[in-house]
Amino acid sequence: MEVFALGEGSYSVDSTKKFIPFDPAKDDVKSRPGSIFIHVNPFLIKTETDLMVLDTGLGMKAEDGELIIHKNIRKHGFKPDDVTKVLMSHLHYDHASGLVFEENGRLHPSFPQAQHVIQRNEWETAFSGKSYSYRPEIFESLQRSADVTFLEGSGQFMPGINYELSGGHCPFHQVFWFDIEGKKIFFGGDELPEPEQLLRKFIAKYDYDGRKAMELRDIYGHKAANEGWTCLFYHAKSTPIGTVKLLEHDAFSVVPA
Repeated sequence: MEVFALGEGSYSVDSTKKFIPFDPAKDDVKSRPGSIFIHVNPFLIKTETDLMVLDTGLGMKAEDGELIIHKNIRKHGFKPDDVTKVLMSHLHYDHASGLVFEENGRLHPSFPQAQHVIQRNEWETAFSGKSYSYRPEIFESLQRSADVTFLEGSGQFMPGINYELSGGHCPFHQVFWFDIEGKKIFFGGDELPEPEQLLRKFIAKYDYDGRKAMELRDIYGHKAANEGWTCLFYHAKSTPIGTVKLLEHDAFSVVPA
């Protein structure tokens, strides 16, 4: 099993909820008052039988009009049509907008050959239109022309891949555990989005259940450290793939993998 980070870039987000590209080497933080800064890293997993994408990013395009996630997949020697499965932790637009691309005024699946794996209640929540965090037009497009598989609760998706309905960041968030070909990989979506959240305990205002999300991060950190799981950090600035070490006084460190 091989794992690749598909870094889509860094962005600032202000009260308009728009993601604006931010290059730390050229752009000044002070020029964007009231903004938060987010780093986006979808992932690609290659096994003997599958090529899988984990969350799909913002769907940003490069200067030539091609999706950045498609370009990054090509950089690793694959084609977007090679992707057989797309596994979604949840459907907030910073994780799900790359599920589709626009062409001639119409949305098309970004991975037309893939099976899309989603929690059923998260799908229904996304379709409801009750939260600005979701863009229903994405899911309308998938419903028309993509293969969608719904999961319910927690269980085994296929041999070597387990999913867990976690419900900390949003009510129907899920995490994935991959134990394939002698390697262990954990993808926590937005419940373990960056290494820094293991290094200090805090309740985040952006989580649906902040206390539960904080407690889950601690559980995931201990499991990763004690059992040798490599963690994938979707919003990491510099260490999207890392191994977790348990230090004295129940503290963690994260080492790039």
